[in-house]
Amino acid sequence: MHALKETDVVGSEDLPIFENAQSWRGPELVHRNDWIHEFSADEISEIDAAVSHLDAKGVDILTIDRSMFSLPSLSAVLTSAKHEILHGRGFQLFRGVPVERYTPRQSAIAYWGLGQHLGEALSQNGKGHVLGHVANLGLNYADPEVRGYQTNARLPYHSDLADMVGLLCLRASKSGGLSSIVSSTTLWNEMVRRRPDHARTLLEPFYYTRWGEIPEGKLAFEAIPVFAPWHGSMIANYVRSAILKAQSLPGVPPLTLRQVEAMDFLDSLCVDPELHLDMAFKPGDVQLLSNHFILHSRTAYEDWAEVEKRRHLLRLWLVASDNYLEWSTTT
Repeated sequence: MHALKETDVVGSEDLPIFENAQSWRGPELVHRNDWIHEFSADEISEIDAAVSHLDAKGVDILTIDRSMFSLPSLSAVLTSAKHEILHGRGFQLFRGVPVERYTPRQSAIAYWGLGQHLGEALSQNGKGHVLGHVANLGLNYADPEVRGYQTNARLPYHSDLADMVGLLCLRASKSGGLSSIVSSTTLWNEMVRRRPDHARTLLEPFYYTRWGEIPEGKLAFEAIPVFAPWHGSMIANYVRSAILKAQSLPGVPPLTLRQVEAMDFLDSLCVDPELHLDMAFKPGDVQLLSNHFILHSRTAYEDWAEVEKRRHLLRLWLVASDNYLEWSTTT
């Protein structure tokens, strides 16, 4: 694992453009299917066998490791996808996990087991939850300690604090709830071309709330740059809601007009239809994203009146030993 160093930050006179697999545009991918893998009957049979075996034994889901969730041929597909997520375009969509005939426990086993072939699960909150639920709990997104995944509100484009984030769709919403992703590398390139002053601003540290989940000896906030060059790539870390909510915390300096304008411009690029890619989740879909090279969003959605039909996703944050980055912070 490596920490960012001062020497990795580009100077004000030299803002690079990154032309690599991560610098894609959404419209280019709409009519391609190389980012979608639909599980074959044989691959589903492998998943079924692993799920059935572990479910029958009553194994605690969180104790399941890669060796216990055997996927004789599918493991190679997952390894290839992992490389594409970490070092290629930054995302992958799998289709066909048979959640419609699985019990909730069996779906969780399947998802956890697939995740074990991709990385190590990371806690998603201060309670230590490693297998998260994304569902509308009727909470107010304006509350500083409420996270967007607990509501049905639109989520602005952002990244999460893990190498990869994965979502398994158990049930889709009645309407809305589209997943939108955009290449943060493309966003950086466009900022350099159009507004290099904003690009330079976003290389500086921004202050983020820890959402009330404060490690011992740490402050209630942390300082992280939105963009940071790293070994020939441009890494991004952006959660504007966390930046804005940190403004109410003691010790956090007020945002400058220059910083606000830079974030406004970044947000305007994210919603540009010439840059982002939209996708509608179906039950059984597994979306996997690199948080270093992708910002993701979700449109607001209307849920079903019946509780048993309401939108429900399972979420994993995954750390990959060959790609994990430590962020240097000032707090």
